[in-house]
Amino acid sequence: MLRLEHGQVRTPAFVPLATRGAVRTLAPADVRALGYEMVLGNTFHLMLSPGPDLIESFGGLHEFMRWPAPIITDSGGFQVFSMGHGGVADEIKGRGRSGRSDGAIVSIEEDGVRFRSYIDGSEWFMGPETSMQVQAALRSDIALAFDECTPFHATRDYTARSTERTHRWLARCLRWHDEHGPRGQTVYGIVQGGVEHDLRLASSQAVVQSGCDGIAIGGSLGRDKHQMHEVVAWTTAELHRLAPERPRHLLGIGEIDDLIVGVELGIDTFDCAMPTRLARHGIALVPDPAARWRVDLVKSRWRGCSEAVLDGCPCPVCAAGFTRGYLHYLLRAGELTGMRLLTEHNLGFIARLMADLRLAINTGELPRVAAALRAGAAPVGETQSSQLDK
Repeated sequence: MLRLEHGQVRTPAFVPLATRGAVRTLAPADVRALGYEMVLGNTFHLMLSPGPDLIESFGGLHEFMRWPAPIITDSGGFQVFSMGHGGVADEIKGRGRSGRSDGAIVSIEEDGVRFRSYIDGSEWFMGPETSMQVQAALRSDIALAFDECTPFHATRDYTARSTERTHRWLARCLRWHDEHGPRGQTVYGIVQGGVEHDLRLASSQAVVQSGCDGIAIGGSLGRDKHQMHEVVAWTTAELHRLAPERPRHLLGIGEIDDLIVGVELGIDTFDCAMPTRLARHGIALVPDPAARWRVDLVKSRWRGCSEAVLDGCPCPVCAAGFTRGYLHYLLRAGELTGMRLLTEHNLGFIARLMADLRLAINTGELPRVAAALRAGAAPVGETQSSQLDK
């Protein structure tokens, strides 16, 4: 359980992205009704538009977006460095940068990073103090320290130097926050180190020793799931040894099997664009591991189909009787309602999954429940009788 300025968050928990101050296609009340107790705002995007001063004039991000519960804000580091390195998917698939002058890193210095805005190409600066100042204006419950998110293809030498700089930036974030940070805002440091075992352990030790309130695990975690799970396992084991009482957040991870493994390894909170992004592309989450827990409702086979998105699903979409055929029609027609309905369904699926895992921890049945969910059992949530034995 996280006890934060704007309320409590039951853990383990998934945190939907409210990147620009909204969970796409949904109102805050919709997100709350699905069972979510925290969302994540994006410091980088909100800094560029509408700007921290405007949001602060509304009383902070909670008041601006009318979200009454806790908010975590990322540092902006991932977005800044993605402009220079590309995202994880880009690097693994060998895609380079576009070469455009907007949305690119100008320089990486000890003070921070100069970059060009993806909006208009203007030059901006972000460093540890800048990131913390923006997050202070947003008045989030949890602020993440500014870090460099090193790519998978970075050399060991570069990863080591970058990780050490991230630790120096963490110290600056904490100093600034101690002097200027808003009351009640907690700060998480971020463990880096790429896929290097010793660097991950050293980073874990440095972040713990900094005295930050909680710890996030970031950076490139590997080329495939096996390596990612291995890196997370190294890190969580070290964090549990050094600071078992401090909460642990896994940045940018949200695939169904990764959530299950992450909970087994001791992760408290996760964030990821996956469920909402899939919904906007017409993909529903279903208990089908062989298909990566996905069904693509844009495909023509669902035209005229009278089946529910997921039989027996209690989410507002399935409970109201919306069919695969109707959603297929909406998606093919480009109707935003289709994206909204699938977003509700996908976030409902994840919420029930996390509720099942929380209940399993409380009852001492995590190994059995995790195995059942991994094998394709449908998550049922806390309000229903568990069917995972069947």
